[in-house]
Amino acid sequence: MTRPGLLVLEERAARRPAWRVLGVPAGVLRTARPRQWIKNVLVVAAPAAAGQLDSRHTLRQLALVFVLFTAAASAVYLVNDARDAVADRAHPQKRHRPVATGQVPVPVAYAAGGLLALLAPLGAALTCNAMTATLLTGYVVMQLAYCVKLKHVLVVDLVVVTAGFLMRAMIGGVALAIPLSRWFLITAGFGALFMVAAKRYSEAVQMEGRGGATRALLDAYTTGYLRFVWQLAAGVAVLAYCMWALESDGMAGGSLLPWRQLSMVPFIGGILRYAVFADRGSAGAPEDVVLHDRALVVIGLVWVALYGLAVADL
Repeated sequence: MTRPGLLVLEERAARRPAWRVLGVPAGVLRTARPRQWIKNVLVVAAPAAAGQLDSRHTLRQLALVFVLFTAAASAVYLVNDARDAVADRAHPQKRHRPVATGQVPVPVAYAAGGLLALLAPLGAALTCNAMTATLLTGYVVMQLAYCVKLKHVLVVDLVVVTAGFLMRAMIGGVALAIPLSRWFLITAGFGALFMVAAKRYSEAVQMEGRGGATRALLDAYTTGYLRFVWQLAAGVAVLAYCMWALESDGMAGGSLLPWRQLSMVPFIGGILRYAVFADRGSAGAPEDVVLHDRALVVIGLVWVALYGLAVADL
């Protein structure tokens, strides 16, 4: 082959998208959204709140629950991208998703998603208790219903996404048979609604007048309504957390200071700091907001330290 011919082949290879080289398995992994797996760390919320992270058995069980919930969530992402492949190709960012680009064929995405949707609850039934399997099955069914229909139903879409976060926070306690405080559930639920509504509000502000291009219901919500929802949710979450912290009625045991009650300060500070981003219309994915803001990270670490001292009863 002549030198010019070789140069043409080299130029074509250089222009070839990376995903064509990596293949379908890599595309399936990308579609499973590894970046979103950090949300599933919430499975430790209930055991941590109960102060029951002090045994290898507990840590092994939570690691298993994390894997199972990650598989269930990935199943939903795969099915969702398979259903939205045509619409995603018209979107400036989503058109780069593996299913939309053709790296992952639609039938493969459906098959991989369906397999994970079956294996996650089955794995929970075999390795955890029946309630864990039931909760995980409910999550998968609810999220698949969201992909098919519920994301087009006003208000219900907010409730379903919020419920997904709440189930993450519950499942660790359920797997370890830890009783869940009513105030813990209210705090987790409304805290999740606060972040979900703040994200929707930010999307509505940024995409005003063309929201339907990114999310089916975005044009149906007004920014005023979404602002009301995240403000209401923030208020309820703060109130519920304060009730939860005060549940022990003063100082616990022989502790030097009322650490649990003092943890209200960084919790409220975190809500107020997050609300700054919500008010500006820049509260995107919760994990991005939390991890990319140094002040929120510091506030979170202070809260962890104070609550850890409360659990240790020092």
